[in-house]
Order: sequence, then structure tokens, then C-alpha cells
Amino acid sequence: MKTTTGAIDIAQEEVAELREALARAGIRLPSLGPDVVTLAADPPRPLVALGRCTVETARLHAAAVLPGEENRS
Repeated sequence: MKTTTGAIDIAQEEVAELREALARAGIRLPSLGPDVVTLAADPPRPLVALGRCTVETARLHAAAVLPGEENRS
């Protein structure tokens, strides 16, 4: 089905784009990917699973989102 394939393709493209953007910010999320449960819906309504990360990666996320506010606590 074209709609199903299209939604999945778009989700995979967006995951790749997010992975690249995060990499440019020095962040790596090994579990990043399309959420497989949401791909199985009919029609698929894909979500992006950001997955788990280390404490250091969480710090990098915060620094990337709020630059200059590393010591905000």
C-alpha cells in the first residue's frame, strides 16, 4: 500500500535527519529510530523513539537545547 510505505519512508527519513543533526551537536542516541509498534498501525502513524541515553548524553541534550545554561540548577 502506497500510503503505508510513504508514512514509513517519511519516518525513516526524519529519523536520519534527526540523527545527523544530533551528531553535529555531538550527541549520539544508539536507540534512536522509528517506533515499531506505531508502524504496525493501519494506517501507520509513526512516532520516533528517542530511546535511552547515558547521563552524559542527557547533559549534552540540555546543553544543546539551552546553550550557555549548563549550570542552571
